Amino acid sequence: MQKNRRIGHSIYARSLPKILVSFLFLSPLVSLAQDTPAQETKPIVNSTLSGLVIDNRTKETLPGASVHIKGTTHDVPTDGQGKFSFVTGQKFPYTLIVSYIGYEKAEVIATGSPITIQLKEITNQLNDVVVVGYGTQERKDLIGSVTKVNPADAKNIPAGSFDAQLQGKITGVQISSSTGVPGETANIRVRGATSINADTDPLYVIDGVFINNNSLQTISTGGKSSSPIADINPTDIASIEVLKDASATALYGSRGANGVLIITTKRGSFNQKPKISFNTTQGIAKAEKLWDLTTGPQHAELVNEWYVNTGGNPATKPFRPVSQGGRGLPEEQQTYDRLSEIFGIAGLQSYDLSLTGGSLNTRYYIGGGYNKQESILKPIDFSRGSFKVNLDQKINNKVQLGISNTFSRTLRNQARAGDGPQGGLLQAALHTPTYLSPVNDQGVLVGRAGFDNVTLLINNYDVNSVSLRYIGNLYADAELLPGLKLHSSFGVDYNNYDESEYWNTFLLLGAQGGLATSVIGQFTTLLNEQTLSYKKIINSKHTLNFLIGNTLQSDLLTRTSAEGRGFANNSFTIISSAASTTSSQTWNKSTLASFFGKVDYNFNSKYLLDFSLRADGSSRFGADKRWGYFPSVGVAWRIKEEGFLKNVNAISELKLRSSYGAVGNQSGIGYFASLGLWSGSSPYQGSSGISPQQLSNPDLKWEKTTQINIGLDLGLFDDRVAFEFNIYRKYTTDGLLQLTLPATTGFSNYWSNTAEISNKGFEISLNTQNIQKKNFSWKTNLNISRNINKIEKLQNPLKYGSRDLILQKEGYPLYSFWLYKQLYVDPQTGNAVYEDVNKDGKITVEDRQIDGSIWPKLFGGITNSFTYKGLDLNLFAAFQYGNKIYNHNRFFGEGGGARDAARVIFASDLNRWQKPGDITDVPKADGVNVNNYRDGGSRWLEDGSFLKIRSLTLGYTVPKLLTQRVKVQGLRLFVTGSNLLTFTKYTGLDPESAASSAQNEQGIDLGTPPQPRSIQFGVDLSL
Repeated sequence: MQKNRRIGHSIYARSLPKILVSFLFLSPLVSLAQDTPAQETKPIVNSTLSGLVIDNRTKETLPGASVHIKGTTHDVPTDGQGKFSFVTGQKFPYTLIVSYIGYEKAEVIATGSPITIQLKEITNQLNDVVVVGYGTQERKDLIGSVTKVNPADAKNIPAGSFDAQLQGKITGVQISSSTGVPGETANIRVRGATSINADTDPLYVIDGVFINNNSLQTISTGGKSSSPIADINPTDIASIEVLKDASATALYGSRGANGVLIITTKRGSFNQKPKISFNTTQGIAKAEKLWDLTTGPQHAELVNEWYVNTGGNPATKPFRPVSQGGRGLPEEQQTYDRLSEIFGIAGLQSYDLSLTGGSLNTRYYIGGGYNKQESILKPIDFSRGSFKVNLDQKINNKVQLGISNTFSRTLRNQARAGDGPQGGLLQAALHTPTYLSPVNDQGVLVGRAGFDNVTLLINNYDVNSVSLRYIGNLYADAELLPGLKLHSSFGVDYNNYDESEYWNTFLLLGAQGGLATSVIGQFTTLLNEQTLSYKKIINSKHTLNFLIGNTLQSDLLTRTSAEGRGFANNSFTIISSAASTTSSQTWNKSTLASFFGKVDYNFNSKYLLDFSLRADGSSRFGADKRWGYFPSVGVAWRIKEEGFLKNVNAISELKLRSSYGAVGNQSGIGYFASLGLWSGSSPYQGSSGISPQQLSNPDLKWEKTTQINIGLDLGLFDDRVAFEFNIYRKYTTDGLLQLTLPATTGFSNYWSNTAEISNKGFEISLNTQNIQKKNFSWKTNLNISRNINKIEKLQNPLKYGSRDLILQKEGYPLYSFWLYKQLYVDPQTGNAVYEDVNKDGKITVEDRQIDGSIWPKLFGGITNSFTYKGLDLNLFAAFQYGNKIYNHNRFFGEGGGARDAARVIFASDLNRWQKPGDITDVPKADGVNVNNYRDGGSRWLEDGSFLKIRSLTLGYTVPKLLTQRVKVQGLRLFVTGSNLLTFTKYTGLDPESAASSAQNEQGIDLGTPPQPRSIQFGVDLSL
């Protein structure tokens, strides 16, 4: 019935971009593009060489290493035992070039056969290759601020999306998972937030494709939203680079205002024998703790106390003998535990299988995965199936073609776990008073206090979504002349998001005959890019790199929705069976044309300079304001290369960097934000009609952010100690903002450029190899960051969130709390005393004031990694210090008896004032939204600082001497614990919780399940 209720998956098939079909046909054609020899000739053999490639420290063999005869095209890989052999026309002696990922390249002179070659593991990070905008660079030549992350370090943390797994791993990047429901959106801020209404999320680039990271969800789940990033399988990812400063992001122009995450997926290697890898994990998760609620008798006692406090007659207290017309004495009340019913132990499982390899001219990666995560909140779950094919083909020595394909299908049984009582799973379990029975006098399950019955919710809950996703990129590389290379690519990101809900008559939302909704949203990005690069080395000291390019991009978003109300009975769920139906359709499209160029100059690896310029033209802005121009310049001085330091062995690197530039932002505003729009959905006296919908603003233009960055890189003792420091300042002008208009204009709001916002801060990264022995090693990675955010210009304050708890106001940080500041509880009267800001002798809305914000003073993470022979241990902790969080659950749960039978009472309310002389911060109960129980009181604003043991992994790699006997290349067994401990003063369940995914409503905890504690057992196997 669920399937029949949907509008239909046929829309997906009809709307699938034609380019996807072309890609599927091109894949086999590309793989067949081989050089065909014109005539077979007998090779001349002058020598035969065999050998072994091993690790110089552990002496373990290195399968898959590349052995190349210098000056020839002869190249062979080592086999599963690290061995190689070939015959060649070269005569001894000749030079071999041997390379292996993670090891220093070696040149060895072969004088005879056999030969053993020892490679040294890379400990010096200077030669580490980093992916940057439209290319790669060695770390020693970097000017911009770029952090490289190995996703394998966090892939087993049970989160639906890989970005949520990166919390605490990247300097300057604040990541918080605001819910324990897998697959929901994580909040990511790269060096702060730069906008109020425009998007503040970073740009995601996967294999050259700019992907959509805005949720397509429309059905309400209490303020939460699903994450499109959860469609990506973390196991397919090879590396993640985060670009943060203007020098690094400026080439992305309008797309780089909030930072850039470049995701490179796994590919095979040329001349690599086929390798099969299999990984599986199995585990469980549960809530670390649950809320402490009053018992039935305690609840009744507090209600009676409130009744008397507010002038009620003690003889008519609500909880008095039934014979006197009451609900029974307090001690006669039962206690019903709904939290234990809705929270349970969740199952976790994942399976990943891949095949990698390559021949002389072809390389490939084929991977498939399945991940299923149950939520600790019943009956929610998340599952994703994925398939990945990456293929590269050398046509000849000058031309290479390649294709990347990612297919995924993500299913969610989604949670109404945020704000709102009807259909709210957690709200029903948490906020229904504990003394109320889940059944009526006839023994029938019923809802209480305006909430659904928890048992009925679990058994009849039906809110689902299916996300079908394809991300593909087809490219061609051609060397036109020595040093001159052309790169052309065509990319697609297609997402079909099919969501539905059905509320039968057992539930509040369906009480009037049932309610069904079905929505199909489709988002398509088409991307075409060309770049031309030229590299020239002059006199071995001067290196020049030139790059020019252009990008053409279109985004298309369509939605078709239908709703039905009033069904004959609960067996009918198809929308066409409803007594009344409504439907709607939307169509939105925007285009972006870009041109860019970059020049790099490197003098003797000592003095570095780069300059870039990007021009973006967007259809979203006014006709005369569509083009934005975004330059950047960066310089660096490798002081280590100066004569006075070059021979100082203790210092392996010392580099000073600086950059300045500008980027733009258009994300998050309407597709037709500058245009005057008319609506055709305005019937008049039974006839169709039109009406004005949006006021035009032909002067609407780009939001612009400039940034200056100064950085220092220091390496000591061959980079066994690597230190990086960055200080920055970002300033946003012409901030995109929706201004409210008087109702007399006929319009509610319009888009404008009126806000200015600043961010400034610092980042510290310290990586140390504390011990590096043959059988034992210990490494530490520490990062600490601070960002100070401030609204520099805003004409009128803007209110957001429940009870207007969030206020955006000039002179204060974004996401500041607007509260009545409670000073103390009067020990004599038990009344709360608030700060009278305007000194008028009474507490009114004029006395609300800003009292803290969500921004931490410091945030970061620390990782310690140990190895001993075959054992490995990894301990990772993430932290935040100095941020605030509003515990809205406490607001509803600490009203004493003021809400009587409408809300649960938390056990913390037992600490209330009862008699003169009592010292407490919990006043006596006196009503709803009155002095002692005032909406927006600072009593519920808490310190959100925390230290979390995010993951602890213990692994054992079986010696190769044993695995090779059964033809197994590698075998590792491991166990991982996640969110094992949380150290915090916050009295709620999780200091990262937030009721809403909306960017202006962060820091308010209400009805949100915490991130669970989990344990998983896993196996990594390679053949």
